[in-house]
Amino acid sequence: MYAADDSLQSPLGAVGKVTVPIPADGPGEVLVALRGGSEAFAAWCAGPVAVNTRVVVVDTFSARSVLVEPLPP
Repeated sequence: MYAADDSLQSPLGAVGKVTVPIPADGPGEVLVALRGGSEAFAAWCAGPVAVNTRVVVVDTFSARSVLVEPLPP
């Protein structure tokens, strides 16, 4: 039986939490639930986002860089 290679799973649509604040002009960091665990990504957003804010990944720039949007409270 063939097992899917989940190492290629995209973070697109995954929910995470900001661990390093995201400034308006640069990256912060998010911890995203992915592949049965959590992975850290450099994260950008249209505006600043505070630590512990829940976000969703809306785009990817590279394997370790994502664009996020805050989730409604």
